[in-house]
Amino acid sequence: MKKKINLLILFSIVVIVALSAMQFYLVKTTYDHKVVQFHNEIRYKIAKITNDYSDIDATIFNKKDLLYKQLATKYILEKKYKFQIKTDLLQNDFKSELTRKLQLEFEREIPNLKLDFAIVLNKFVIYEGSKSIDTIYSEKPFIKNKLYGDLATLDNAFLVRNYVGTTSGTSLKSDYKLLTEDALYVSVIDWEMIVLKRMALILFFALFSILTLITLFIIAIKALIKQKKISDIKTDFINNITHELKTPLATLAISTKILERKDIRDNGQHFDNLVSTISRQNQRLQQLIDQVLTNSLGETEIELQKEKIVSETFLHSIIDDFKIANPNIIITTHFKTIKTTLFLDKFHLTTAILNVLDNAVKYDCNSIIIQTSLHNNQFNISIQDDGIGISKSKHSLLFDKFYRVEQGNLHNSKGLGLGLYYVNQIVKAHQGTVAVMSDLGKGAVFNISIPSKVY
Repeated sequence: MKKKINLLILFSIVVIVALSAMQFYLVKTTYDHKVVQFHNEIRYKIAKITNDYSDIDATIFNKKDLLYKQLATKYILEKKYKFQIKTDLLQNDFKSELTRKLQLEFEREIPNLKLDFAIVLNKFVIYEGSKSIDTIYSEKPFIKNKLYGDLATLDNAFLVRNYVGTTSGTSLKSDYKLLTEDALYVSVIDWEMIVLKRMALILFFALFSILTLITLFIIAIKALIKQKKISDIKTDFINNITHELKTPLATLAISTKILERKDIRDNGQHFDNLVSTISRQNQRLQQLIDQVLTNSLGETEIELQKEKIVSETFLHSIIDDFKIANPNIIITTHFKTIKTTLFLDKFHLTTAILNVLDNAVKYDCNSIIIQTSLHNNQFNISIQDDGIGISKSKHSLLFDKFYRVEQGNLHNSKGLGLGLYYVNQIVKAHQGTVAVMSDLGKGAVFNISIPSKVY
Protein backbone atom coordinates (compact mmCIF):
# COMPACT_ATOMS: atom_id res chain seq x y z
CA MET A 1 0.00 0.00 0.00
CA LYS A 2 2.82 2.39 0.95
CA LYS A 3 4.59 1.64 -2.34
CA LYS A 4 1.41 2.38 -4.30
CA ILE A 5 0.97 5.71 -2.51
CA ASN A 6 4.59 6.64 -3.19
CA LEU A 7 4.15 5.80 -6.88
CA LEU A 8 0.93 7.81 -6.97
CA ILE A 9 2.64 10.80 -5.36
CA LEU A 10 5.57 10.51 -7.77
CA PHE A 11 3.24 10.28 -10.77
CA SER A 12 1.22 13.26 -9.53
CA ILE A 13 4.39 15.33 -9.10
CA VAL A 14 5.50 14.43 -12.64
CA VAL A 15 2.08 15.47 -13.98
CA ILE A 16 2.17 18.77 -12.07
CA VAL A 17 5.70 19.49 -13.31
CA ALA A 18 4.62 18.66 -16.89
CA LEU A 19 1.53 20.87 -16.63
CA SER A 20 3.59 23.66 -15.07
CA ALA A 21 6.14 23.38 -17.88
CA MET A 22 3.34 23.49 -20.44
CA GLN A 23 1.79 26.49 -18.70
CA PHE A 24 5.17 28.21 -18.63
CA TYR A 25 5.63 27.53 -22.34
CA LEU A 26 2.22 28.99 -23.16
CA VAL A 27 2.87 32.07 -21.01
CA LYS A 28 6.34 32.50 -22.54
CA THR A 29 4.91 32.18 -26.04
CA THR A 30 2.22 34.74 -25.21
CA TYR A 31 4.87 37.03 -23.73
CA ASP A 32 7.05 36.77 -26.84
CA HIS A 33 4.01 37.51 -29.01
CA LYS A 34 3.14 40.54 -26.88
CA VAL A 35 6.75 41.79 -27.14
CA VAL A 36 6.70 41.50 -30.94
CA GLN A 37 3.28 43.19 -31.01
CA PHE A 38 4.57 46.01 -28.79
CA HIS A 39 7.69 46.51 -30.91
CA ASN A 40 5.62 46.62 -34.10
CA GLU A 41 3.33 49.17 -32.51
CA ILE A 42 6.31 51.37 -31.58
CA ARG A 43 7.85 50.94 -35.04
CA TYR A 44 4.62 52.08 -36.69
CA LYS A 45 4.25 55.14 -34.47
CA ILE A 46 7.88 56.23 -34.80
CA ALA A 47 8.00 55.50 -38.54
CA LYS A 48 5.16 57.98 -39.02
CA ILE A 49 7.16 60.62 -37.14
CA THR A 50 10.54 60.01 -38.77
CA ASN A 51 9.52 59.10 -42.28
CA ASP A 52 12.02 61.69 -43.48
CA TYR A 53 14.44 63.89 -41.53
CA SER A 54 13.22 66.82 -43.61
CA ASP A 55 9.82 66.44 -41.94
CA ILE A 56 11.49 67.32 -38.63
CA ASP A 57 13.63 70.22 -39.83
CA ALA A 58 14.32 70.96 -43.51
CA THR A 59 17.29 73.19 -42.70
CA ILE A 60 19.10 70.54 -40.72
CA PHE A 61 18.27 67.96 -43.36
CA ASN A 62 19.90 70.20 -46.01
CA LYS A 63 23.00 70.65 -43.78
CA LYS A 64 23.24 66.87 -43.40
CA ASP A 65 22.93 66.33 -47.16
CA LEU A 66 25.52 69.01 -47.84
CA LEU A 67 27.98 67.45 -45.33
CA TYR A 68 27.67 64.06 -47.00
CA LYS A 69 28.42 65.60 -50.44
CA GLN A 70 31.44 67.50 -49.10
CA LEU A 71 32.91 64.38 -47.54
CA ALA A 72 32.36 62.32 -50.70
CA THR A 73 33.95 65.02 -52.86
CA LYS A 74 37.01 65.26 -50.57
CA TYR A 75 37.46 61.50 -50.78
CA ILE A 76 37.36 61.45 -54.60
CA LEU A 77 39.90 64.25 -54.74
CA GLU A 78 42.15 62.75 -52.09
CA LYS A 79 41.86 59.02 -51.33
CA LYS A 80 43.83 59.23 -48.09
CA TYR A 81 40.98 61.26 -46.61
CA LYS A 82 39.00 57.99 -46.28
CA PHE A 83 40.00 57.44 -42.62
CA GLN A 84 38.84 60.94 -41.63
CA ILE A 85 35.34 60.57 -43.07
CA LYS A 86 33.95 58.56 -40.13
CA THR A 87 35.20 61.12 -37.59
CA ASP A 88 33.73 64.02 -39.53
CA LEU A 89 30.40 62.22 -39.88
CA LEU A 90 30.05 61.40 -36.18
CA GLN A 91 31.13 64.89 -35.05
CA ASN A 92 28.74 66.92 -37.17
CA ASP A 93 27.65 70.35 -35.90
CA PHE A 94 23.90 69.66 -36.05
CA LYS A 95 24.01 66.43 -34.00
CA SER A 96 22.64 67.84 -30.72
CA GLU A 97 20.02 70.00 -32.45
CA LEU A 98 18.49 67.15 -34.44
CA THR A 99 18.58 64.92 -31.32
CA ARG A 100 16.64 67.54 -29.35
CA LYS A 101 14.04 68.08 -32.05
CA LEU A 102 13.50 64.35 -32.56
CA GLN A 103 13.09 63.87 -28.80
CA LEU A 104 10.51 66.67 -28.60
CA GLU A 105 8.63 65.15 -31.53
CA PHE A 106 8.53 61.76 -29.83
CA GLU A 107 7.28 63.29 -26.58
CA ARG A 108 4.55 65.17 -28.41
CA GLU A 109 3.36 62.29 -30.58
CA ILE A 110 3.85 59.46 -28.03
CA PRO A 111 3.34 61.13 -24.63
CA ASN A 112 2.51 57.90 -22.77
CA LEU A 113 5.92 56.30 -23.39
CA LYS A 114 9.38 57.29 -22.23
CA LEU A 115 11.99 56.32 -24.77
CA ASP A 116 15.61 56.85 -25.80
CA PHE A 117 16.83 56.54 -29.36
CA ALA A 118 19.94 56.49 -31.49
CA ILE A 119 20.46 56.87 -35.23
CA VAL A 120 23.51 54.77 -36.11
CA LEU A 121 25.53 55.06 -39.30
CA ASN A 122 25.92 51.70 -41.01
CA LYS A 123 27.15 52.49 -44.56
CA PHE A 124 28.82 55.26 -46.54
CA VAL A 125 29.51 53.93 -50.07
CA ILE A 126 30.65 55.87 -53.19
CA TYR A 127 30.02 54.85 -56.81
CA GLU A 128 32.53 56.67 -58.98
CA GLY A 129 31.48 56.64 -62.63
CA SER A 130 31.39 53.11 -63.98
CA LYS A 131 34.05 51.87 -61.59
CA SER A 132 33.40 49.18 -58.99
CA ILE A 133 31.87 50.15 -55.67
CA ASP A 134 34.29 51.83 -53.30
CA THR A 135 33.10 51.18 -49.73
CA ILE A 136 34.32 54.02 -47.61
CA TYR A 137 32.46 52.92 -44.54
CA SER A 138 30.48 49.75 -43.78
CA GLU A 139 30.03 48.22 -40.33
CA LYS A 140 27.62 46.29 -38.20
CA PRO A 141 25.48 48.48 -35.94
CA PHE A 142 27.53 49.81 -33.02
CA ILE A 143 26.50 52.49 -30.55
CA LYS A 144 29.88 54.16 -31.09
CA ASN A 145 28.69 54.92 -34.64
CA LYS A 146 25.84 57.01 -33.29
CA LEU A 147 25.01 60.04 -35.40
CA TYR A 148 22.12 61.37 -33.27
CA GLY A 149 20.25 60.47 -30.10
CA ASP A 150 20.99 59.87 -26.41
CA LEU A 151 20.81 56.07 -26.29
CA ALA A 152 23.82 54.71 -24.39
CA THR A 153 23.71 51.08 -25.57
CA LEU A 154 21.97 48.90 -28.13
CA ASP A 155 21.62 45.96 -25.71
CA ASN A 156 17.97 46.60 -24.81
CA ALA A 157 17.07 48.53 -27.96
CA PHE A 158 15.26 47.28 -31.04
CA LEU A 159 15.52 48.31 -34.68
CA VAL A 160 12.71 50.54 -35.86
CA ARG A 161 13.78 51.08 -39.43
CA ASN A 162 16.71 51.62 -41.82
CA TYR A 163 17.09 54.85 -43.79
CA VAL A 164 18.77 54.37 -47.18
CA GLY A 165 19.69 57.56 -49.02
CA THR A 166 21.32 58.20 -52.42
CA THR A 167 22.95 61.41 -53.54
CA SER A 168 24.57 62.34 -56.84
CA GLY A 169 27.39 64.82 -57.20
CA THR A 170 30.19 66.07 -59.45
CA SER A 171 33.81 66.48 -58.49
CA LEU A 172 36.73 67.94 -60.46
CA LYS A 173 37.62 64.41 -61.55
CA SER A 174 34.29 62.73 -62.30
CA ASP A 175 30.66 62.26 -61.43
CA TYR A 176 29.80 60.06 -58.46
CA LYS A 177 26.87 58.57 -56.55
CA LEU A 178 26.72 58.30 -52.77
CA LEU A 179 24.81 55.54 -50.93
CA THR A 180 24.23 55.96 -47.17
CA GLU A 181 22.39 53.81 -44.65
CA ASP A 182 21.32 54.91 -41.19
CA ALA A 183 19.49 52.73 -38.64
CA LEU A 184 17.10 54.02 -35.98
CA TYR A 185 17.18 52.10 -32.67
CA VAL A 186 14.75 52.77 -29.86
CA SER A 187 14.67 51.66 -26.21
CA VAL A 188 11.40 52.11 -24.33
CA ILE A 189 11.95 52.65 -20.62
CA ASP A 190 10.26 49.92 -18.50
CA TRP A 191 8.94 48.22 -21.62
CA GLU A 192 8.93 44.85 -19.80
CA MET A 193 6.45 46.18 -17.23
CA ILE A 194 4.28 47.60 -19.99
CA VAL A 195 4.15 44.20 -21.72
CA LEU A 196 3.50 42.38 -18.42
CA LYS A 197 0.64 44.76 -17.59
CA ARG A 198 -0.92 44.01 -20.96
CA MET A 199 -0.89 40.30 -20.18
CA ALA A 200 -1.74 40.65 -16.48
CA LEU A 201 -5.01 38.74 -16.85
CA ILE A 202 -3.27 35.82 -18.56
CA LEU A 203 -0.55 35.76 -15.87
CA PHE A 204 -3.18 35.86 -13.13
CA PHE A 205 -5.13 32.91 -14.52
CA ALA A 206 -1.92 30.96 -15.21
CA LEU A 207 -0.63 31.44 -11.66
CA PHE A 208 -4.08 30.90 -10.18
CA SER A 209 -4.56 27.62 -12.06
CA ILE A 210 -1.10 26.30 -11.12
CA LEU A 211 -1.47 27.29 -7.45
CA THR A 212 -4.97 25.80 -7.37
CA LEU A 213 -3.68 22.57 -8.90
CA ILE A 214 -0.80 22.37 -6.42
CA THR A 215 -3.14 23.17 -3.50
CA LEU A 216 -5.61 20.49 -4.57
CA PHE A 217 -2.72 18.05 -4.99
CA ILE A 218 -1.44 18.75 -1.48
CA ILE A 219 -4.95 18.45 -0.02
CA ALA A 220 -5.52 15.18 -1.89
CA ILE A 221 -2.18 13.72 -0.79
CA LYS A 222 -2.79 14.76 2.82
CA ALA A 223 -6.25 13.20 2.70
CA LEU A 224 -4.81 10.04 1.15
CA ILE A 225 -2.08 9.78 3.78
CA LYS A 226 -4.61 10.48 6.51
CA GLN A 227 -6.95 7.81 5.16
CA LYS A 228 -4.07 5.35 4.96
CA LYS A 229 -3.08 6.17 8.52
CA ILE A 230 -6.66 5.72 9.70
CA SER A 231 -6.86 2.44 7.80
CA ASP A 232 -3.61 1.25 9.38
CA ILE A 233 -4.82 2.31 12.81
CA LYS A 234 -8.09 0.49 12.29
CA THR A 235 -6.25 -2.64 11.19
CA ASP A 236 -3.90 -2.44 14.17
CA PHE A 237 -6.81 -1.88 16.50
CA ILE A 238 -8.69 -4.92 15.23
CA ASN A 239 -5.53 -7.05 15.34
CA ASN A 240 -4.40 -5.95 18.79
CA ILE A 241 -7.45 -5.08 20.90
CA THR A 242 -7.75 -8.74 21.92
CA HIS A 243 -4.16 -8.67 23.10
CA GLU A 244 -4.79 -5.53 25.14
CA LEU A 245 -7.76 -7.19 26.85
CA LYS A 246 -5.74 -10.25 27.80
CA THR A 247 -4.11 -8.60 30.81
CA PRO A 248 -7.27 -8.24 32.93
CA LEU A 249 -8.72 -11.42 31.45
CA ALA A 250 -5.56 -13.39 32.36
CA THR A 251 -5.69 -12.04 35.89
CA LEU A 252 -9.36 -12.96 36.17
CA ALA A 253 -8.71 -16.45 34.77
CA ILE A 254 -5.84 -17.13 37.16
CA SER A 255 -7.74 -15.73 40.15
CA THR A 256 -10.83 -17.80 39.29
CA LYS A 257 -8.74 -20.95 38.92
CA ILE A 258 -7.10 -20.34 42.29
CA LEU A 259 -10.53 -19.86 43.87
CA GLU A 260 -11.43 -23.36 42.77
CA ARG A 261 -8.87 -24.71 45.22
CA LYS A 262 -10.46 -25.79 48.52
CA ASP A 263 -7.53 -24.61 50.65
CA ILE A 264 -7.91 -21.08 49.29
CA ARG A 265 -11.65 -21.04 49.88
CA ASP A 266 -11.06 -22.17 53.45
CA ASN A 267 -8.50 -19.38 54.01
CA GLY A 268 -10.57 -16.28 54.57
CA GLN A 269 -7.74 -13.77 53.98
CA HIS A 270 -6.61 -15.35 50.70
CA PHE A 271 -10.20 -15.69 49.58
CA ASP A 272 -10.92 -12.03 50.29
CA ASN A 273 -7.72 -10.93 48.50
CA LEU A 274 -8.63 -12.91 45.40
CA VAL A 275 -12.22 -11.64 45.40
CA SER A 276 -10.85 -8.11 45.72
CA THR A 277 -8.49 -8.74 42.79
CA ILE A 278 -11.31 -10.15 40.66
CA SER A 279 -13.48 -7.17 41.51
CA ARG A 280 -10.76 -4.71 40.53
CA GLN A 281 -9.94 -6.51 37.28
CA ASN A 282 -13.62 -6.82 36.40
CA GLN A 283 -14.02 -3.10 36.94
CA ARG A 284 -10.93 -2.42 34.85
CA LEU A 285 -12.19 -4.69 32.08
CA GLN A 286 -15.54 -2.92 32.05
CA GLN A 287 -13.86 0.46 31.85
CA LEU A 288 -11.13 -0.47 29.37
CA ILE A 289 -13.29 0.62 26.47
CA ASP A 290 -13.65 4.00 28.17
CA GLN A 291 -9.88 4.28 28.06
CA VAL A 292 -9.90 4.07 24.27
CA LEU A 293 -12.54 6.78 24.15
CA THR A 294 -10.56 8.89 26.59
CA ASN A 295 -7.56 8.75 24.22
CA SER A 296 -9.51 10.87 21.75
CA LEU A 297 -9.52 13.72 24.27
CA GLY A 298 -6.85 16.20 25.32
CA GLU A 299 -5.72 16.32 28.91
CA THR A 300 -7.90 19.40 29.55
CA GLU A 301 -10.99 17.54 28.31
CA ILE A 302 -10.60 14.43 30.49
CA GLU A 303 -13.06 14.34 33.36
CA LEU A 304 -11.26 13.02 36.44
CA GLN A 305 -13.08 11.50 39.37
CA LYS A 306 -10.57 12.39 42.05
CA GLU A 307 -10.44 10.93 45.52
CA LYS A 308 -7.98 10.86 48.41
CA ILE A 309 -5.70 7.84 48.42
CA VAL A 310 -2.62 6.70 50.31
CA SER A 311 0.07 6.44 47.68
CA GLU A 312 1.95 3.42 49.03
CA THR A 313 -1.19 1.32 49.52
CA PHE A 314 -2.38 2.40 46.10
CA LEU A 315 0.89 1.37 44.42
CA HIS A 316 1.05 -1.97 46.27
CA SER A 317 -2.42 -2.91 45.00
CA ILE A 318 -1.32 -2.17 41.42
CA ILE A 319 1.88 -4.19 41.87
CA ASP A 320 0.01 -7.16 43.41
CA ASP A 321 -2.41 -7.30 40.48
CA PHE A 322 0.46 -7.03 38.03
CA LYS A 323 2.36 -9.87 39.69
CA ILE A 324 -0.60 -12.22 39.32
CA ALA A 325 -0.67 -11.67 35.53
CA ASN A 326 3.16 -11.63 35.23
CA PRO A 327 4.55 -14.09 37.80
CA ASN A 328 7.92 -14.38 36.02
CA ILE A 329 8.72 -10.67 36.34
CA ILE A 330 10.76 -9.72 39.40
CA ILE A 331 9.48 -6.49 40.94
CA THR A 332 11.49 -4.62 43.55
CA THR A 333 10.14 -1.60 45.41
CA HIS A 334 12.07 1.19 47.10
CA PHE A 335 9.53 3.54 48.61
CA LYS A 336 11.17 6.59 50.17
CA THR A 337 7.75 7.91 51.17
CA ILE A 338 5.43 6.85 53.97
CA LYS A 339 1.63 7.17 53.86
CA THR A 340 1.65 10.06 51.39
CA THR A 341 -1.87 11.30 50.71
CA LEU A 342 -2.67 12.16 47.12
CA PHE A 343 -5.80 13.46 45.43
CA LEU A 344 -6.23 11.69 42.10
CA ASP A 345 -8.39 9.62 39.80
CA LYS A 346 -7.73 6.10 41.01
CA PHE A 347 -8.91 4.26 37.92
CA HIS A 348 -7.15 6.39 35.33
CA LEU A 349 -3.84 6.56 37.19
CA THR A 350 -3.95 2.82 37.88
CA THR A 351 -4.35 2.18 34.17
CA ALA A 352 -1.55 4.63 33.36
CA ILE A 353 0.94 2.93 35.69
CA LEU A 354 -0.09 -0.53 34.46
CA ASN A 355 0.48 0.70 30.92
CA VAL A 356 4.07 1.58 31.80
CA LEU A 357 4.57 -1.84 33.46
CA ASP A 358 2.98 -3.69 30.54
CA ASN A 359 5.15 -1.70 28.15
CA ALA A 360 8.27 -2.91 29.98
CA VAL A 361 7.10 -6.54 29.67
CA LYS A 362 6.42 -6.09 25.95
CA TYR A 363 10.02 -5.07 25.40
CA ASP A 364 11.65 -8.07 27.07
CA CYS A 365 12.29 -6.95 30.62
CA ASN A 366 12.93 -9.53 33.36
CA SER A 367 12.91 -7.24 36.37
CA ILE A 368 11.36 -3.91 37.33
CA ILE A 369 12.35 -1.49 40.09
CA ILE A 370 9.70 0.90 41.38
CA GLN A 371 10.79 3.80 43.54
CA THR A 372 8.96 6.75 45.12
CA SER A 373 10.20 10.04 46.47
CA LEU A 374 8.81 13.39 47.54
CA HIS A 375 10.47 16.60 46.46
CA ASN A 376 9.12 20.18 46.33
CA ASN A 377 5.54 18.97 46.83
CA GLN A 378 5.93 16.61 43.87
CA PHE A 379 5.26 12.91 44.38
CA ASN A 380 7.68 11.08 42.08
CA ILE A 381 7.25 7.52 40.82
CA SER A 382 10.23 5.96 39.04
CA ILE A 383 9.68 2.75 37.06
CA GLN A 384 12.94 1.20 35.85
CA ASP A 385 13.19 -1.93 33.68
CA ASP A 386 16.02 -3.98 32.16
CA GLY A 387 14.41 -4.41 28.74
CA ILE A 388 15.85 -3.74 25.29
CA GLY A 389 15.65 0.01 25.78
CA ILE A 390 14.57 2.77 23.44
CA SER A 391 16.75 4.70 21.01
CA LYS A 392 17.23 8.34 22.04
CA SER A 393 16.03 9.43 18.60
CA LYS A 394 12.61 7.90 19.42
CA HIS A 395 12.12 9.60 22.80
CA SER A 396 10.25 12.59 21.36
CA LEU A 397 7.76 10.24 19.63
CA LEU A 398 7.04 7.88 22.51
CA PHE A 399 4.05 9.80 23.84
CA ASP A 400 2.45 10.45 20.43
CA LYS A 401 -0.91 8.87 19.76
CA PHE A 402 -0.69 5.51 17.94
CA TYR A 403 3.11 5.52 17.91
CA ARG A 404 4.77 2.17 18.52
CA VAL A 405 8.51 1.57 18.69
CA GLU A 406 9.63 -0.39 15.65
CA GLN A 407 12.52 -2.79 15.27
CA GLY A 408 13.62 -2.65 11.66
CA ASN A 409 10.49 -2.53 9.53
CA LEU A 410 8.43 -4.69 11.87
CA HIS A 411 6.40 -4.10 15.02
CA ASN A 412 7.58 -7.01 17.11
CA SER A 413 5.34 -6.14 20.05
CA LYS A 414 1.59 -6.00 20.04
CA GLY A 415 -0.19 -2.84 21.04
CA LEU A 416 -2.40 -0.02 19.87
CA GLY A 417 0.16 2.71 20.29
CA LEU A 418 -2.15 4.29 22.88
CA GLY A 419 -0.51 3.15 26.10
CA LEU A 420 2.16 5.81 26.61
CA TYR A 421 -0.01 8.47 24.95
CA TYR A 422 -2.66 7.65 27.55
CA VAL A 423 -0.06 7.81 30.34
CA ASN A 424 1.01 11.27 29.18
CA GLN A 425 -2.57 12.55 28.92
CA ILE A 426 -3.59 11.24 32.34
CA VAL A 427 -0.47 12.59 34.09
CA LYS A 428 -0.99 15.98 32.45
CA ALA A 429 -4.63 15.93 33.54
CA HIS A 430 -3.31 15.55 37.09
CA GLN A 431 -1.07 18.61 36.46
CA GLY A 432 1.97 16.36 36.48
CA THR A 433 4.76 15.40 34.09
CA VAL A 434 6.17 12.18 32.67
CA ALA A 435 9.66 11.73 31.23
CA VAL A 436 11.76 8.86 29.93
CA MET A 437 15.47 8.06 30.11
CA SER A 438 16.63 5.20 27.93
CA ASP A 439 19.04 3.93 25.32
CA LEU A 440 19.19 0.79 23.22
CA GLY A 441 20.29 -2.22 25.26
CA LYS A 442 20.19 -0.31 28.55
CA GLY A 443 16.57 -0.60 29.62
CA ALA A 444 14.31 2.37 30.34
CA VAL A 445 13.33 4.58 33.26
CA PHE A 446 9.95 6.32 33.31
CA ASN A 447 9.61 9.16 35.84
CA ILE A 448 6.08 10.27 36.76
CA SER A 449 5.65 13.40 38.91
CA ILE A 450 2.30 14.38 40.42
CA PRO A 451 1.60 17.30 42.76
CA SER A 452 1.18 15.95 46.27
CA LYS A 453 -1.04 18.88 47.33
CA VAL A 454 -3.73 19.77 44.84
CA TYR A 455 -6.66 20.09 47.26
